[in-house]
Amino acid sequence: MNILIVEDDNRVADFLDRGLRAEGYSVQVVRNGIDGLARARDAAVQTDSNATPTLLILDVMLPGMTGLEICQTLRATGVPMPILMLSALGALEDRVAGLRLGADDYLAKPFAFEELLVRITALMRRSRHMAPAAAPQLAVADLVMDRQSMRVTRAGQPIALTARELALLELLMSAPGRLFSRERILSNVWGTNEDPLTNIVDVYIRRLRAKIDDNSSQPLIHTVRGLGYRLEKLQAA
Repeated sequence: MNILIVEDDNRVADFLDRGLRAEGYSVQVVRNGIDGLARARDAAVQTDSNATPTLLILDVMLPGMTGLEICQTLRATGVPMPILMLSALGALEDRVAGLRLGADDYLAKPFAFEELLVRITALMRRSRHMAPAAAPQLAVADLVMDRQSMRVTRAGQPIALTARELALLELLMSAPGRLFSRERILSNVWGTNEDPLTNIVDVYIRRLRAKIDDNSSQPLIHTVRGLGYRLEKLQAA
């Protein structure tokens, strides 16, 4: 998913830009309300043309046009784009105002980046109807997953996986080459209640490797130390 950030605080905007890019998102940053509304409208048109959907992260206090005004204008013109509002105004009445004007979620500053990621993931789940239908089959090299039967084969040989292993593999295969952090894997595969300090992701990655890569000359699951995991076929040196 693409993420459009409308934020005039350079420190916050740069922090979000770096962090979300590291999580594998395509990010655009706009620093005033007028340009933010124009970019959001452009993104909505592209989504209608079957491009990748865009999520809007919107500050409330902006030069030119407030985040509340942007949100209200987008909803009044029928734009269904998921909107997450950020604001130093965290009182109940401020949150209620944002939600009443059409925001899907509201996060008060300061916030933990991990919480922001979880909220983005939740909004993505709610807005899946905006994205093109998922492909019935995923394939990376000779690894194939049939999403309807949830059967997996490698080089034509069936691989028996548990439900959790299937969910983890589907996430990795959904974006070959994309780096998935442990926190993002936890929020997608285990939900938001799992302790982010647990090593459960490492345990399940080892299980997948044992079933998928150990009997193959071409490993597909790769570790980027300290950052996370990706699934892809690397070219021979």
